Amino acid sequence: MAGDQLSRAFAALADPTRRDIVARLASGDETVTGLASAYDVSLQAVSKHLKVLEDSGLVSRRRDAQRRPVHLEAEVLSLMTAFTERYRLRAQQRFEQLDAVLADLPSDVRTPTDALEPHPSPPAPVRGRRTGGTP
Repeated sequence: MAGDQLSRAFAALADPTRRDIVARLASGDETVTGLASAYDVSLQAVSKHLKVLEDSGLVSRRRDAQRRPVHLEAEVLSLMTAFTERYRLRAQQRFEQLDAVLADLPSDVRTPTDALEPHPSPPAPVRGRRTGGTP
């Protein structure tokens, strides 16, 4: 189930408008009308984005008298963060291991920095002349 929730959450955040809605909700709860005022789309379009976010578990709606504020569910963001952090740490460890291996190489084996810069392209052949072979 956690994997399914992660998939839904990452899929929901694939859309830039939904990412922006999540960023706005990070500052506090907001009504649908308040969120819609920030976009040049219909209230119905924002409601559809919120439905996707709600289905993914990233936001929830509750009743507060006459209002129905939209609330960001931080637990799902924490789940996503834990998932990505695990792989970030693995990648960082691999880079640190590579740095250690490169630091242990003798200096005469290391590639000079200028060798890593792109070499200029060879000159283009001149049209009308044959190169190589007999004329």
